[in-house]
Amino acid sequence: MDEITDAAPSATAGPPTDPRFAALPARPGKIVAVHLSYASRADQRGRRPQHPSYFFKPSSSVAASGDTIERPAGTELLAFEGEIALVIGAAARRVTLADAWSHVAAVTAADDFGLYDLRANDKGSNVRSKGGDGYTPIGPALIDARLVHPDALRVRTWLNGDLVQDDTSAGMIFPLAQLVADLSQHFTLEPGDVILTGTPAGSSVAQPGDVVEVEVDVPGGPSSGRLVTTVVQGAADFDGDLGSLPQADDLQRTDAWGSREAAGLPAEGSPATGDPASAAASAAESPASAGAPLLSDELRAKLAAVPVAGLSAQLRKRGLDNVHIDGVRPLHPESKLVGTARTLRFVPNREDLFVSHGAGYNAQKRVFDAVGDGEVVVIEARGEAGSGTLGDILAIRAHAQGAAGIVTDGGVRDAAAVAAVGIPVYSSGAHPAVLGRKHVPWDADLTIACGGTTVQPGDVIVGDADGVVVIPPALVEEVVDAALAQEDEDAWIAERVAEGHPVDGLFPMNAAWRAQFEASREPGAAVDGERPATRAQWPQHTAAPEDGQAGR
Repeated sequence: MDEITDAAPSATAGPPTDPRFAALPARPGKIVAVHLSYASRADQRGRRPQHPSYFFKPSSSVAASGDTIERPAGTELLAFEGEIALVIGAAARRVTLADAWSHVAAVTAADDFGLYDLRANDKGSNVRSKGGDGYTPIGPALIDARLVHPDALRVRTWLNGDLVQDDTSAGMIFPLAQLVADLSQHFTLEPGDVILTGTPAGSSVAQPGDVVEVEVDVPGGPSSGRLVTTVVQGAADFDGDLGSLPQADDLQRTDAWGSREAAGLPAEGSPATGDPASAAASAAESPASAGAPLLSDELRAKLAAVPVAGLSAQLRKRGLDNVHIDGVRPLHPESKLVGTARTLRFVPNREDLFVSHGAGYNAQKRVFDAVGDGEVVVIEARGEAGSGTLGDILAIRAHAQGAAGIVTDGGVRDAAAVAAVGIPVYSSGAHPAVLGRKHVPWDADLTIACGGTTVQPGDVIVGDADGVVVIPPALVEEVVDAALAQEDEDAWIAERVAEGHPVDGLFPMNAAWRAQFEASREPGAAVDGERPATRAQWPQHTAAPEDGQAGR
């Protein structure tokens, strides 16, 4: 079946009179689009969202199958995105997940075109980059939602006859019914509204003369037919006196084409990139720890169990004294910070450079959008505390991305709101001024200086109430195991001191005390009570030993 029957949930009354809406029951009141929803697309971009996020498209952007779309003069990055479109048939407000699909009247094909040259200027809203006339082709026919299972739908896209996208709704991070139920929590989905449910991997750039076709179907079952759009070159220029002009950088080229290779760009880190801003933009799109060993759950647990002071002592034994991020204090002293570094560099504010690098989708925003699960955003702010280097919105974004924490040797703006987010944050203090008072966000995922020490992408960052230490990835297992062994030894010493023994000969241990300690660790040795495992479990009336022992 290729269209809604009379018995299907009603979308709205009356056929549309505008040919752009020929495939729909009527002109939609709302078009809601999902930013990222397919696992294949998320894996391509190196980040997987925890929850769906959305943007609106105007109904004036709808086009019919067979229509053309203009690539505006002076632009290069008009990208296609084949998608499954849902047409709401019955009003949905705070519907349950189980009931959500019954509010969908039909599904069909859509192409969520976007002009990436304008994406940075839109700052995430996509108003201009995806709201242009003809940027939402839909159709050509509707599939009755009652006849299909929401996980059984397939979406395919062809560019000039070549299949470039092929995925199913079963490969979505967020099931179709979840999108309906989630959106209905926030506003009423009305009959005729359209939800664009995101695109799988394979989206790329279309050139003037290219023909893009999208089809949604159930293999062997009903189909939307092929939605056909032809790209043509526009002649009209944008007027810079009225608003910002299109601009493309290597980040936008990478996103639009799907990869640096497809965009014809040098590999990340290649000296051929030349432009540091472009290099930083491309680097910010990939996990900072690419190529570096990831922290296993077991290793994270070990790092969380040992104090930073113990790690610092072990690093010093190995000749590493300059591994402390000095001058930063935690907003949550009770929380432990463990993760791998994702670096961001600010340079001193210079007004002309802030215009070119501080506005739009700058390096700071790119890093907070791209930070991955278990990573720590480490910011070089030169110890300049005379402005904020982040605020609550960016802290929320990092928290939503699963980041382990944030470390900056600059200030924090809206400090109380940042603390309320709950993510571990270390900074030089609070300051009410915005970033641009002192800093220009310049580049990312490169070697930086933070709090007087060097931090590289992928370095292991550990923090507690004492401060933050940087551990080279190659040493982390050796260092943490040695630190845990030392903690075990120090806990035993603390018990003996608590029993009334003097520290002389015990801290550090002489041969006699060492023999007792080793004997207590042999299998079957009698132990009075549970052995304290960390300093936090030492007898409360006993102060921690002073730095007299080697490495302490």
